[in-house]
Formats: sequence, C-alpha cells, structure tokens
Amino acid sequence: MKLDSKIPEGPLAEKWTKHKFNLKLVNPANKRKFDVIVVGTGLAGASAAASLGELGYNVKAFCFQDSPRRAHSIAAQGGINAAKNYQNDGDSVYRLFYDTIKGGDYRAREGNVYRLAEVSVNIIDQCVAQGVPFAREYGGLLANRSFGGAQVSRTFYARGQTGQQLLLGAYSALNRQIANGKVTMYTRSEMLDVVLVDGKARGIVTRDLVTGKIESHAAHAVLICTGGYGNVFFLSTNAKGSNVTAAWRAHKKGALFGNPCYTQIHPTCIPVSGDHQSKLTLMSESLRNDGRVWVPKTARPGLKAKDAANIPEADRDYFLERKYPSFGNLVPRDVASRNAKQMCDEGRGVGSGLAVFLDFSDAIKRDGKKTIEAKYGNLFDMYQQITGDNPYEMPMMIYPAVHYTMGGLWVDYNLMTTVPGLYALGEANFSDHGANRLGASALMQGLADGYFVIPYTLGDYLAGLSPEKVTTDRPEFKEAIDKVNGTINKFLSIKGKRTVDEFHRELGLTMWEFCGMARNEEGLKGAKKKIQALKEAFWKDVNVLGGSQELNQELEKAMRVADFMELGELMVDDALNRSESCGGHFREESQTPDGEALRKDDEFAYVAAWEYKGENQQEVLHKETLVFENVKLTQRSYK
Repeated sequence: MKLDSKIPEGPLAEKWTKHKFNLKLVNPANKRKFDVIVVGTGLAGASAAASLGELGYNVKAFCFQDSPRRAHSIAAQGGINAAKNYQNDGDSVYRLFYDTIKGGDYRAREGNVYRLAEVSVNIIDQCVAQGVPFAREYGGLLANRSFGGAQVSRTFYARGQTGQQLLLGAYSALNRQIANGKVTMYTRSEMLDVVLVDGKARGIVTRDLVTGKIESHAAHAVLICTGGYGNVFFLSTNAKGSNVTAAWRAHKKGALFGNPCYTQIHPTCIPVSGDHQSKLTLMSESLRNDGRVWVPKTARPGLKAKDAANIPEADRDYFLERKYPSFGNLVPRDVASRNAKQMCDEGRGVGSGLAVFLDFSDAIKRDGKKTIEAKYGNLFDMYQQITGDNPYEMPMMIYPAVHYTMGGLWVDYNLMTTVPGLYALGEANFSDHGANRLGASALMQGLADGYFVIPYTLGDYLAGLSPEKVTTDRPEFKEAIDKVNGTINKFLSIKGKRTVDEFHRELGLTMWEFCGMARNEEGLKGAKKKIQALKEAFWKDVNVLGGSQELNQELEKAMRVADFMELGELMVDDALNRSESCGGHFREESQTPDGEALRKDDEFAYVAAWEYKGENQQEVLHKETLVFENVKLTQRSYK
C-alpha cells in the first residue's frame, strides 16, 4: 500500500489557497442530493455537521450522549490558539506553525500544520460572531494569555471554560441546521461498524443505547469525529464514555491507524487518590501562567499543601524555572510532565509522593486575589470541591496524567482515511500534532477541520460520485448488522466471573506502567505478552449482565474494552518499533547525556501507519516519510 498524503506543491504559505481552487466543486442543486453521516458531535463533529448542513448537504449526525452539548469538548478549559497578534508581541501565522512543529518534536506534516495556523485566525472571528464570550481587554479587544511551548500570548479564553463556550457556539450552529431540516440528529446512538460498498464507505451500523435496537444508515460519505483513545489507560482525564470503538471499527475495515503510541501526558492533573477512582480531573494548563511549580530541595515524605508555607524559599526547588530559564513554567506539556515524574522518582514528591506543588502565592501577592479569581475562579472552585484544599490559601498538588492522543486514523491532506469516502476529523485523526500537542491546540484543530477544511475537501470527493440515493437494502448492510449482533450475543453468552471494569483497570495499569511516560524494550515486550493473556482471559471470563434489547451499560463497556485491548497491543507494537525518545514518550535507551529526550531523525522521521490484517494477526507497518523544507530539525531546547 502506497501512502499518498496529497500535500499540494508550491510554497508553504500558498498550498491551502491553491489547493482550495483546484478542488472540484458540487453545485448547489446537487448538494441537496448527497447524504453525509457525521459520527460524534463535539467541536469537530458539530462544526462539520453545521457547516455541511448550511452548504445544503443532507446530514445525519450521531452521538452516544443524550445531547451534543455533553460531548467531551466541554472539558477543555484553558483556551484556543490563534495567530491574531493582538498583543503585538511578535506572533504570526508562521510562528504558530513553527511552535506547533517544534512542540510536536518534528513528527507532524508541515503542510497540515501550516494550514492549521493559517485558518486559526478565521476560527476566532467565527466564534465571536456566534457569541462565544471570550475574555476581553479594557479597550474591548479579545484578551490573550500564554500557554506552554510559546513565548507569545496567543491563547483566547473564556475564563476556565473555553471548551464549553466554544461547543455552545457550534451547538447553536448545529441546532440551526436541525431546525432547517438539513441535519437529522440521532442521540444515544453508538456506531459499531462502518459499511463498505465496492470498497467505499457507504454507511454505518449503530446501536440505540436506550432500546438496544441495531440499525443501519446509508450515505455517500462518513465522517468519524469521535475524539481520542486516552481511556485505554483506564485512568485518564477523558470522560468515562470516551472510547476508540468508532475509529477502531473503521481501522478493522481498512483505515490505517497512525502513530498509535503517541499519547499526551498532561502535567497539571489532580493526583490519584485511591483505587476507588474511575477517572482523573484535569487542572487547566493556563494555571501555569501564574502558578509556580516546585518541590522541596530535600525529601520531605508526606508533605501536605497546608504545610507548604512553612518551607523557606531557600529550601524550595522551582525546577522548571531552574532547568529551563527561557520558558520556565511554560515549557511544553511533555517536558513539564517528564520533569515532575523525575522529581517524584528522586523521592522529592509531595503528598502521596506522586505529586508536585503548583503555587499561586506570589501571583496573589503581586496581582491581588480578585485578579486571580477573575482568571481562574471556576478552576479553583473545582479543585477545592474535589480535594478540600483552598488554592487561594495553599498550593495545588498536581501530577501528570493521560489526556489527549496524538495518534489516530491516518488521513491525507483532505482528511480522508485510506478508505475512500471515510474521513476522520479532530482528535480522531493523527494529523496535526506530531509526538506532542501544545496546549490550546486541540480546540483549534477540531474547529479548523469542521468549519474550514472538510467543507472544501469533502466536496472534491462527492463531485466524482453519482448523486443517486444510497440505500440500506444492499447485502453489505445486512452482513454488518449480523456481525454486530453476533458479537453482542457472544458477550452475553460468556457468563464469566470478572467484571468489565476489572479487565479495563488491569489493561490500564499495564499501559501506564510500560507504555506511558517512560518505556524500554524489555518492559514493552512484557506488556505485549500481558495484554495478549488478558485479552484471552477477557473473552473467557468476562461477566456481562442483562440483555441486548435494553439499556445495558455493562454491554456498552464490554464492547469498548474489547477494542481497547486490541488497540493497546498495537500501541505497544508501535512503541517497540519506535526506539527513540520523542515528545512525551521517553525511551530509556535513547537520551542525551543530561537526561533529555533524544530523537533519531535518520531512522524515525516518518508517520507510522498500521494496517489491520485480521483477528490475532500481526499488523503491517507502512511509513509516510516526513519532509521538512521550511524548518530545521534540531534537538528541542527550552532552556
């Protein structure tokens, strides 16, 4: 299989403009004849469905929540990047492009990343027009704050709830199209398979999560907008429902999976408090603007936040400021996470030993409590509700946790997977962040894909198709439904002794320990054997109560965990193959003399795209070579 990224020729700054002109168009009358399925209604899905409906296409949108408003995009707190340069501090489209390429450790395509930076300025204008209540400066211009990996202020924000406000904007645009009859909304529906007809994506199979009814839906194209797979680790900052099933089922139908081992470790998460937890809570990276990260210079086991004030300045190690004076506390997430882990590994962690302090006392003294409250009030309130500690009076405790996933379905410049007519948008694809995502770039990519990329590129594909109606009476749809029903019946017939959550937790612990922040060859090989044994036990001893024709959350979880098992094994294979330290993925065999991550550009400057070959078969690796014409590959330094 030859991977064609379809990156346009010509100068970087002209690629997208020229490409848009060269794309084929669908005339307005014909758009009304084409049907499009959008799976997922977070920022990428809602913006895509709204935009395509506005253009005239007939859109069917699916989400497993009871409303698109509950998509996990609402959990993004800190902001959204755009190269507006309102601060006049040296920002530009090229600088945003460069920061993103560098922050991703030079493992992303130049063409995709530059387009993302280019359309970022339009995203903000669109969201303001929708009424998104961004913070503003005294003179009325939109306010900005700094984020990790950048030395300019380019992050637009709505207090500490930016994702929620952006989603409400996209949701209002989506509701307009629902009211106009151009989008049909299917809530509480989970996609369980993609249907291919003559090698093209022509529909999906879904399960109604309330009644259990299995249905099929046909269209001329299918868009996967279902987010990332961080919950393969069991404990992550993702919503409990977030899963890989839609993307994984697409993978098993021929869509290559790109860079599966690339996961985002976020440095500012509330630490694990016990085995009772089913998820973790993120504290926004924006807090690192004013919070200072530190640990005691000498080990003080069990040090509590309320006692932190008793530690003199001379006995505090502000380790990010010490090691990276140029960026300080605003180093990228992978650097901050790795250093926090290192402090704890040295025995200098606080609280349980797996935490560091994020301290706002200096900022409160400098700017006053009211100013800090205006910026982060809801985040401070959330922290206090969860931990019982008041961040205005004592430092927060934070520790790295799994957050975003940079890997995902491989897509070309048009966001199409290796299956014709099957697209992947937002976090569901691999395309824009390389080995590490800079903060405030997830919202940017989701909205860029939905509002400003897919409306052009989808038309190019549809223009080559007959607008003749696609129906579900073809045998391929019946075969897909029979397969889904067979899997469901198999789960219900096992009647084992262990719960789905037991298996999921064991998988997650294995992934975190051996395929998390630090990895080595021996550990990865052992993890592969553990996951294979766990998968075998799962299909023999899982206990799924209830029936198929009813609300059955254990059945939902079982199907998702089965997919996580298979994905976990592929992630380990990908990590084993990539014997370099890159982004947040520290390969212990590959480090500089001073312990920093060491890339191997001569061996690994490529996208790893994996092809599914069948149940329990080794997947086949395909490589898309990354070509850098506009940036020079250097060892990243934030010192």
